[in-house]
Amino acid sequence: KIEEAILKTRYKNLYVLPANLNLAGIDIEISEKSRVDNTFLKQEQLKNSIDRIKDSFDYIIIDCPPALGMLTVNALAASDATLVPVQANYLSAKGLEQLLATINQVKRQINPKLCIEGILITMVEARTNYAKDISNLIRDIYCNKINVFETEIPRSVRTAETSAEGKSIFAYDPSGKVAEAYSSLTQEVLSYDQKRN
Repeated sequence: KIEEAILKTRYKNLYVLPANLNLAGIDIEISEKSRVDNTFLKQEQLKNSIDRIKDSFDYIIIDCPPALGMLTVNALAASDATLVPVQANYLSAKGLEQLLATINQVKRQINPKLCIEGILITMVEARTNYAKDISNLIRDIYCNKINVFETEIPRSVRTAETSAEGKSIFAYDPSGKVAEAYSSLTQEVLSYDQKRN
């Protein structure tokens, strides 16, 4: 039960529902069951669980793996909006079109309320022309169709270290450039949300 798996954190009003190794094979399992059943029911399992608890929270953020499998489809089926992160490199930018097509398919077939909150450019190596070129390319292609956040998340060794330390970037490096960027993004998302609503 989702209600029993939610954990309190040391931060006021912040709860987490952590993943575990049992999710490793779930993508294949859900895909197989969906093929056999020939229904979208397996794609709405997460939505059904979240519907039971959503009134207890202002925001529920679902962090997805960087893949277009059934876990991601479940997350999109359960969401009101999606924020699309894309790394500032060629292959990620190229894969963005496929991800957007998947989001639109989920919107058409499963979740008509789903909207794209915006594209977030991440892991930006600000000192290189390559990263700047990719960032500009993404903005040129999408800014007239989809919100592209002004905030960009820089690449930083400190970010990679947070996982090993088991801390958020705000606890580990609160005055660093990545924490500052995420704070800026939060304000931008809230502001965009208000305009949209």
